[in-house]
Amino acid sequence: MLAVLGPTSGVRAENASISTHARAAALIDVESGRLLYSSRGDEPMLIASLTKIMTAIVAIENGDLTSKVKVGKNAFAKEGSSIYLKLGEEMTLENMLYGLMLRSGNDAATAIAEHIGGSEQGFVYMMNAKAEELGLVNSHFANPHGLDAEGHYSSANDLAKLTAYAMHNPVFKEIVKTPEKTADNPYEKWDYKWSNKNKMLRLYEGADGVKTGYTKKALRTLVSSATRNGQQLVAVTLNDGNDWNDHASLLNFGFNHYPLKTLIERGEGISGYSYVTGKAFAYPLGQGEEARIMTKLVLNREAGTAEGQARSSSFGLRGVIIVKLGGKEIGRVPVYESGQLPPEQSAYDKRYSPAMSIAYPAHSWLQAVGSALRALFELGREANE
Repeated sequence: MLAVLGPTSGVRAENASISTHARAAALIDVESGRLLYSSRGDEPMLIASLTKIMTAIVAIENGDLTSKVKVGKNAFAKEGSSIYLKLGEEMTLENMLYGLMLRSGNDAATAIAEHIGGSEQGFVYMMNAKAEELGLVNSHFANPHGLDAEGHYSSANDLAKLTAYAMHNPVFKEIVKTPEKTADNPYEKWDYKWSNKNKMLRLYEGADGVKTGYTKKALRTLVSSATRNGQQLVAVTLNDGNDWNDHASLLNFGFNHYPLKTLIERGEGISGYSYVTGKAFAYPLGQGEEARIMTKLVLNREAGTAEGQARSSSFGLRGVIIVKLGGKEIGRVPVYESGQLPPEQSAYDKRYSPAMSIAYPAHSWLQAVGSALRALFELGREANE
């Protein structure tokens, strides 16, 4: 049973083109995941310390933030950028993540990897599994820190998608927007004090992340984010000698030409039915695009029968609204019986959401064993190929 709801009214925005000094660039809306701009966005490239975005989200989702990370010989005095951890030093995973993202500590990256994955190799397996889960088809990770290595690469589009995903995690979001962090240092008379290397936090109004990067081969890489009027955007540039200015231009372009528009409100009634929408739906729309939005109500086959309604009465789910732009599906909104609208987030979502890893820490030793076994399996398979 189908019902077509009317298209919404038009929105005014100016057409505009934009360019950067980067070899590759991308711009994404965080809430919808819509790519707003891409230049050579699918080209695999060296990404330097932007790698640590993946390192951080994998660690947050699989670790206990209160657990103590011990600095082993592989992490101690790791080449490149560092937070100068001492051999045998112990620090909470949470503080280690701040050192990772604010100061880009390669020593922190290695220590975190060994803590979460049992070994650096085990953790890299987890990174690549996450990339596959997120559909990052032009990415492959060989280490947790981003030093140049064979088989270590990503693309501007993949990094935009990864960061948009990570920004839905409140722990990650809080870390990357922090200008300065103080952490306990039991080995000295003074505490650690880390200032964020990301100058966008000071240069751009509304900036709230994310990560800088540089190696001699990758050159300057940057992922930035900003929030204005309830809309959050993420910009990515790879190999860009003028990245601060380019990111300001990219973010301005997105906010000015693709404002986030709420198309459906939660609890909104549906004409001709005793049904309401289960959640709000918002999408960034350019000039003239709102007039091309169409919505279609698709009801469950059982919804129109007494028997079907009796079986599903405790849940109230009756169907879904499919939202399309120019004939392409851009989202779905569940539809419920009026008066049976569930909470915005179910108890199940709260329990198992990766964003709740701080409240429900995983068993690190079990993850370490599993990761190590998977890594060994991968090595064995590669040896036979």
